[in-house]
Amino acid sequence: MRERLPVFAAALWWGGLSAIGFVAVPLLFAHLPTPAMAGNMAARLFEAQTYISIACCALLLVISKKKHGEHQEPWAQAAIVFVIAGLLLALLVQYGVAPRIIARQNLRLWHGAGSAMYLLQWLCALRVLWCTTHR
Repeated sequence: MRERLPVFAAALWWGGLSAIGFVAVPLLFAHLPTPAMAGNMAARLFEAQTYISIACCALLLVISKKKHGEHQEPWAQAAIVFVIAGLLLALLVQYGVAPRIIARQNLRLWHGAGSAMYLLQWLCALRVLWCTTHR
């Protein structure tokens, strides 16, 4: 079970980011009556995804060390920097960028920054998934 846990956490992280960012949110904007309604629902989905990202990254950090050992698991040696970067990006988007988008401050700048950070987090999660499945 312990050897499969990193794959599960990485898959949940990457899959959640993919489903929310590339499927659910575009569908909201395509099918809800107003952009404001879609934006409000999208903000809630992104917030939920942030909590999933935090949980998955925290779990990956905890299980990155061998049990009763000082050395990292083989998958973690290549992935740990991407776990930390992805966690930081999730926190930055949720607590730094999202409030500015909701407040409609310089919307084009903050939406672009948030989208870029979300994509970078997605790439981090993909790299971690790759590292956990290719030992």
